[in-house]
Order: sequence, then C-alpha cells, then structure tokens
Amino acid sequence: MKHFILFFCIFFVCHFSRADDLKLWYNKPAANWTEALPLGNSHIGVMTYGRVEREELQLNEETFWAGSPYNNINPQAKKSLPEVRRLVFDGKNQEAHQLIDRTFMTKQHGMTYLTAGSLFLDFVGHKQPANYYRGLDLSNAIATTRYKIDSVTFTRTLFASFVDDVVVMRIQADKVGALNFSLSYSAPLPHKVEIKKKSLNIQYEGIAQEGIPAALSLRGQVNVKCDGETYVSGDKLCIANAMEVVLYISLATNFINYHDTNGSAVKQLKLSLNKAMQRPYNVALDKHICAYRNQFARVSFKLAETEGPKLPTDERIKHFHEGKDQSLATLLFQYGRYLLICSSQPGGQPANLQGIWNKEVHAPWDSKYTININTEMNYWPAEVTNLSETHEPLWSMLKDLSVTGSEAAREMYGCKGWVAHHNTDIWRITGLVDGAYWGMWPNGGAWLAQDIWQHYLFTGNKYFLKKYYPILRGTADFYLDFLKPHPVYGWMVTVPSVSPEHAPNGCSSPIIAGCTMDSQIAFDALSNTLKASYIVGEDKTYQDSLKQMITKLPPMQIGKYNQLQEWLSDLDNPADEHRHISHLYGLYPNNQISPWKNPLLFQAAKNTLLYRGDMATGWSLGWKINFWARMLDGNHAYRIIQNLFNLLPSDDVVKDYPAGRIYPNMFDAHPPFQIDGNFGYTAGVAEMLLQSYDGAVHLLPALPDAWKTGKITGLVARGNFMIDMEWEGAQLSRAIVHSHIGGILRVRSYVPLIGRGLREAQGKCPNVFLESANIQKPLIAKGIHPQYPVLFRIYEYDLDTTPGGIYILERGDDNKVL
Repeated sequence: MKHFILFFCIFFVCHFSRADDLKLWYNKPAANWTEALPLGNSHIGVMTYGRVEREELQLNEETFWAGSPYNNINPQAKKSLPEVRRLVFDGKNQEAHQLIDRTFMTKQHGMTYLTAGSLFLDFVGHKQPANYYRGLDLSNAIATTRYKIDSVTFTRTLFASFVDDVVVMRIQADKVGALNFSLSYSAPLPHKVEIKKKSLNIQYEGIAQEGIPAALSLRGQVNVKCDGETYVSGDKLCIANAMEVVLYISLATNFINYHDTNGSAVKQLKLSLNKAMQRPYNVALDKHICAYRNQFARVSFKLAETEGPKLPTDERIKHFHEGKDQSLATLLFQYGRYLLICSSQPGGQPANLQGIWNKEVHAPWDSKYTININTEMNYWPAEVTNLSETHEPLWSMLKDLSVTGSEAAREMYGCKGWVAHHNTDIWRITGLVDGAYWGMWPNGGAWLAQDIWQHYLFTGNKYFLKKYYPILRGTADFYLDFLKPHPVYGWMVTVPSVSPEHAPNGCSSPIIAGCTMDSQIAFDALSNTLKASYIVGEDKTYQDSLKQMITKLPPMQIGKYNQLQEWLSDLDNPADEHRHISHLYGLYPNNQISPWKNPLLFQAAKNTLLYRGDMATGWSLGWKINFWARMLDGNHAYRIIQNLFNLLPSDDVVKDYPAGRIYPNMFDAHPPFQIDGNFGYTAGVAEMLLQSYDGAVHLLPALPDAWKTGKITGLVARGNFMIDMEWEGAQLSRAIVHSHIGGILRVRSYVPLIGRGLREAQGKCPNVFLESANIQKPLIAKGIHPQYPVLFRIYEYDLDTTPGGIYILERGDDNKVL
C-alpha cells in the first residue's frame, strides 16, 4: 500500500507538472533580484538568477536576524499615561503626541532580518547561449535553467527540500566531461569561508543594532557530489571534467527561541546534510515533491480561453490588460499559495514582510512583522485555500507575544492581559517603534489573535481552541482594563491610539481616542473570547464582564458623505486616497458589516471604497480585492486585479513606472517588494469565489464577467466544508461539498440549486460556524439620507451533512426567490 501511494503521488505530480499554467518562465537570465525566482522550505530561502556564465544563489535562513533577546518597553509610559489621556480628551492631540514620543519610545525600533549571502557558480566558457530557458514550476516547487553552448545542453535543477531541510542543485551536461565550474561565496558583512576538496564551509556573524548586541551566528555548508574531479583554488572550490554534479546546501543558526540563543548551528548542519546525502538524488527529489504537493495539490483553479503560457511570464504581465490571458490570474493565485507554503511551515518562523527572501543587510522596514495589517494579510489565504498548517508558526509567535506582551501591558499601561503594538521581530518585542505617528497603536496583538478564532471556525477543532484560548482571552483582558470612558460620548474607547498611519483631515497628529478600527478589533477580541468561553467552560462572572463591555463600545457611524466614519468625529475627506482603509476591518477580514443584516453600513463602506479610489500600493490593492469581493462586485474586484497587473521592471525605474505593482518574478510591488500583497491577492481571489462569513456558504459571490467559464476545487469554508465548483456563462453549474465534521450546511447561490437532501432555508442559519456578528445599530449623521445597496437576488438552502459526506449540488430550475 505504501508503495502504491508513493507511485500514485509521483504519477500525479508528473502528470500535473506538465501544465504550463503553473509555470513562471523566461527566455533570459535575471538582471536583478526582482527577476530572480524564489524557492524555500520555510527554513531556508533561495533566489536563483539563472545566469549562464555566473549563476547566483542568494540565500536566507529564517532565524538569522540582527540583535539578541530584548524588549523595547519604556517604564515611563505608565507614569505619563494619565496626562496623555487628559491631553487627548482635551483636544490637545499634538501635545499628547510629543509626550508619547518622549516617554513611550525607546531607542529600539526592531531588529532587521538579514541576508545569508550568496553562493556563486562560475562556468568556464559559457558565453552566447542558445535555446535559453529558466522557469519555476509551482506544481513541484522546482526551478530549472537550461541552455546550449555549442552542441552541449546544460541543465540546472534546483529545489529546497521539504523533507531533508537542504537546498539541492543538480547541474548536468549531456556530454561526458563537459562540466567545468567553480563555487565561491560572498556576503555583504564580514564572514569566513573554509574550502575543502568536497565542501565549502561558511561562518557569518550577525550584527548589533540600535544598541542591542549581536547574539546570532550563521553557519553554512555546501557539499559536492560529482562524477568528475574537485580541487581547491584560492577561495574557490573547483569542479572539472564532470557530467553531473549535485550540490547540497545547508544553513543554520544558534537560535532556539526568542529568549534562548544557545543552540548549535554546526550540529543542525550535520544532521541535515548527513540525512540528505544518504538518499539517491531521484529519491530525494520524489520525496520533496510528494511532501510539497501534499499541501499545494489540494486546490486547482482553471479558467477557460487563454493564450498566455506561450509567452514568457514578464511578457504575459505586459499584455494582461488585453484580456486574453486569464490564466495569468490563476497563476498569481497559485503563486501566493506556493509562497506561503515555502515561507511558513510548522516548527518555523512566520512569514515576515518579505516571506523568507531578502538580499539586504537592512531590508525595507527591516523585513520585520508589521502587525497593523501586513502580517495579518500574510495569513489570509491559509484557511480558505486549504493550507491550514501554514498557520502554525503564527500560533507559536502568538504564544511568545502573549508573554512579552503581558510585560508591556503591565509596565506601560498597568493592565492585565497582553498587548502588542504595530511591529514585532524575531525577539517578539511588544513596545512602540517608529514614533507615535506609526507606533501608538495598541491593537496589533489583538488583531493577530483573532486568527485563533478564525482557525476554529474553519476547522471546528475544540482541542485547538482550548489550547490557545488563554492567548485569546489575554487580548480581551487587556481591553477590559485599557478602555476608558470618553468624556463627550460616554463610550468606552481606546486611548491613546491612532487609525493606522493616518491622521484625520486637517490634523497634524493622528493621536486620537476611539477610532473605528480600534472599536471593531476590541469588539472582536471581547465577543470572540466570549463565544470561546462557552466552549472551554469559562466562569459566568467573567462572561458577564465581557458582555457588559461589549455594550459600551462605540457603534459604527455613517458620516456626512454617506461614508463609514474612520474616527468618532466626522473628519473624513472624500478626496483622501490613503493606502490604509483601516475602518473597513469590519468588512474584511471581519464579519461585522453584512449586506443583509446591516445594509446601510454596507453601502457606507462601499462609498468609502469609492472615495479611496482603485489605485494604491501593492499590498493595499490586495486588501481592496477582498473588500470588493465582500461588496459582491466581481467586476470591480477584477478592476483592482487589473491595476495590480502593471509591470514594474525593477526598483531602479520606479519613477518611470509610477503604476508598477508587480515585478517580473511576480513578487508584489509596494514598491518596494512586500509579500503581503501576493497573499492578499490570493485571499481576494478566493473571496471572489467563496464566502462563508455571513450566515451561509455563498457560492461564486463575486465572479467577474471576465471569468465566464472555470473550475476550482479544494477551497474551504467555515464549518470545515471543502468546496469544488464549476461555472459557465459566469454562473454556477455544479458544486461538490465535502463535509469534514458534519453539521447543517446553509448554502447561498445566485442560481437555483437541486441536490439530494437540499431544502429551502428557513429562519436563522443553524450553523454557528457561519454566523455573522451581532453589532449595534449604526449612528447616522444628521441631514443625510442613508443609502441602501443594490443586491442580486439570492437562493438559500439547508443541507444536513455527516462527517466525511460528499454532496453534489447542481443548477436547477426552481423559480423561488428568497
């Protein structure tokens, strides 16, 4: 049976990998880093340029960061907090801002994620190649470079093994003795290289930053297997007269966890390399492919009518607006899943601002964890695109933050529970960074922790919920202490805070009390903890305290422009196109704004989106795709997708390409590169095709006209239903439901459905995993006529399911409209 499963896995992989729509490919080498192709196994990342004469493999190790264990907490914050609050409530926001900068900040603003340098392969006489090809096959996580010199074809095959924890490169020539090249290593910081006849050993020290000494040291080793000769020449390991060479690359540091750096990098290297080199190359490759495809192959996505795969990927991007290459949209969707698999696996670190790929000593924003949107966005695709285990590193980080954040809550604010602000790093800092304008936002930890509740909704795993409930409760405990009554409105509000990175119209400082996003996140932290408390068996007194605080939060408000207000006061500017649309958190990723339960709020959110415009930074476009999907407007979501598919050749020509939002290697461009835009896009496409936040599993809720015919399999809805769908004429024709834990499925569709056991829905949705939030009635500005949305008619049905059951739903002819 084991042999059969392995055979089937390999057969399916080989068959599926022939699909051109799962390949990024190019007819020339990479000229810069954003043309290079990424591979990774969560622990090690590598960027391959595919250069002919001098190949570069730029390396990263997920735990190689600057600094050492620390936390950036200023104890003066607690002493000045009452005065800060008084100033904010008195309208002296700029004075409060200055006091925060003086007493809340430290000299530390987060450590940087470091590059691990580059391995170079110099090939003798490889000039003027013919038949050049380089590509990345997403179906098997393998990069290939192939070209011909004179009559000899050279092929390089590269993968980052998910089984053996090493990077493996096979270099082949189709002529005996034709391979002659040398290996060398270089890095932008001081390092040592020891060359032996069959290996290259690297020692690379981390750096101090902002007064925090370096504690991490990188060790690397490259082992060589070949059928030719090897010898040492200066700082190079040379290979001569070979036909096939296999390189095994391993990296490790002494990092154990955020407070322990006493690990042995050398021991880790030896374990990985010894295991990897004992396997025959083909066995190692097959095992890697099967391990990778165990996750990647869960979802397939096809759109009809495409001309794209005939062109190199960068050319396809240039021509996307012609509308003839919709499979490029599916490629970018699957690329996001690929990048998440490669940068976030159990036992590792969460994907940071650049995943695991970074070539700089000081990356943009240090490539840290920006937790006022970016890290959260990294994990939006995890559950819905069937990659639930990629979420595990985030649970580990949340566990760490709940410890370091309890110190911040206690020492900065005198509060129970735990808090993290808008940034953290590998050392799990929880204080403010970058000044009051950006850093005075005590909601980052609470937002991140909502993924615990969402994971429960998608899986129904009560054991998981009980295990991580203390972390979720810790965010609620913080709000129970931190929220204070507003002297004018009487609501309980966060103070001091900001609406992330954005100041009210006409204000020089963003420091406020009780912005809309803060209240929405506080509502989530309190209400989701309350729901979880019934499952884990919390005491009634605590539950009552949560209920009481929820009723005291500010309601959402519709302002004078029929918009959803960003602040307690009506200060929005309809001409403002700021990249952060934080007050729509309640629309996505949250479930507080429903077109059917809260239609006025829903339309106000739409007006806010219209005011903010359709162009933005790359990551913000990713968020807007999700917003417009929740608006049930597939054509508008597709318009945002078109804006994202604007090529930026490199960061050197940003001024010449002001609308550039995607690099040739399909990395998202802020610019510069931020990986959250890739993940936001993938989540957004999934949200266009399937939604499960608003009382039902909605099939094809926001399908654009451009995707008239298609098929997707393997998406996951809350309640642990896996959904396959086919459509024609931009309307659903067939769906298959795989019920993993059973329960009543309420399904929503724009077309009538038929299926065994399907019945017309009655009353409130009985499946608690699918319910939307119960919020307060919004306040409406005086003198306006609130607007109602125009919605498509819908059909709703209920279906009793059992664990492991499979149910087929097809388009029917029922004329009943619900």
